Amino acid sequence: MSRLYAVGVGPGDPELLTRKAERILRQVDVICTPTGAAEAASYALNIVEPFLDRERQQVLVQTFPMSKDEAVLRPHWEAAVAQIVTEIEAGREVAFITIGDPFLYSTFLYLWRILRQNHPQIEIEIVPGITSVGAAAAVAGLPLGLAADRIAILPATYAVDELRRTLADFETVVLMKVSRVFDQIYPLLAELGLAQSSVFVRRVGSSDEEVVHDLATLVGQKLDYLSLLIIHKGGWDG
Repeated sequence: MSRLYAVGVGPGDPELLTRKAERILRQVDVICTPTGAAEAASYALNIVEPFLDRERQQVLVQTFPMSKDEAVLRPHWEAAVAQIVTEIEAGREVAFITIGDPFLYSTFLYLWRILRQNHPQIEIEIVPGITSVGAAAAVAGLPLGLAADRIAILPATYAVDELRRTLADFETVVLMKVSRVFDQIYPLLAELGLAQSSVFVRRVGSSDEEVVHDLATLVGQKLDYLSLLIIHKGGWDG
């Protein structure tokens, strides 16, 4: 039976794909790519487009609505899995692409869970990718951890009180997809004296990349969904 590859395609720059990811994307028969709306372009697909052969390879755009409700999302996960299983059982190799890494806050994890439960016969290979966390730290010139530093990575589902505790316990805190909660957490950062040792990065590795050190300028603004915030208690000099 053919194999499913879960391929991390990095944060936005095609040159940040691993050699293994590029090799697999060039060889497979089918590319599955996620998008948040049926009419929306796939960010992951845009990254890998230079490596695809549209005359030979089939691209399946799979829609996963921007919702936190599992009752809404599960039919889409199951439909995507059914599509993948159909292709594999027909003898075609499939790659599911995801920005960043497949095992870090990725849509693929929901499909992986269903596949492991309902289709254990399908072989799955995980191809790690460079995360937006590492790429953002690099462009901002902000080391994530040194010596015994502790690092926390949080999704955008935390409460301010939870964040306060995390900031007390960790030297570096990364807030993923921070756009929807930025105005709620900025006052806390200002209160704790951490706003000046934090950096906001949007769409790292893409032509729209932006690095912002003056967080006050972002308050009240409509921020990009693909953005994160790195908070480092040690400041820029470590």
